[in-house]
Amino acid sequence: MAHSDAAGQQARGRYISLQEAADRLTVDKRTIRRRIADGLLPAYSVAGTRAVRVRVADVEALLVQIPTVDGAA
Repeated sequence: MAHSDAAGQQARGRYISLQEAADRLTVDKRTIRRRIADGLLPAYSVAGTRAVRVRVADVEALLVQIPTVDGAA
C-alpha cells in the first residue's frame, strides 16, 4: 500500500494540460480556464510555447466535500 501512496504523491506533483485537468474533474476546459482567471487554480506557462499546465494537486484541491445533514461523510 505504501507504493500506491508514493505514486499518488508523485502524481500530485505532476503538471498536466488543461484538457487533462478538465477530464479529471469531468468539466469543460473552459471551466478550468475560468478557475485560472478567477485565481482559484494556479497555472504555469511552458517557456517559449503557448502551452499552459496545472499541478494535479491544485486540480484535486478544487474538489470539496459536500456536507451532509448529520455531518457524517
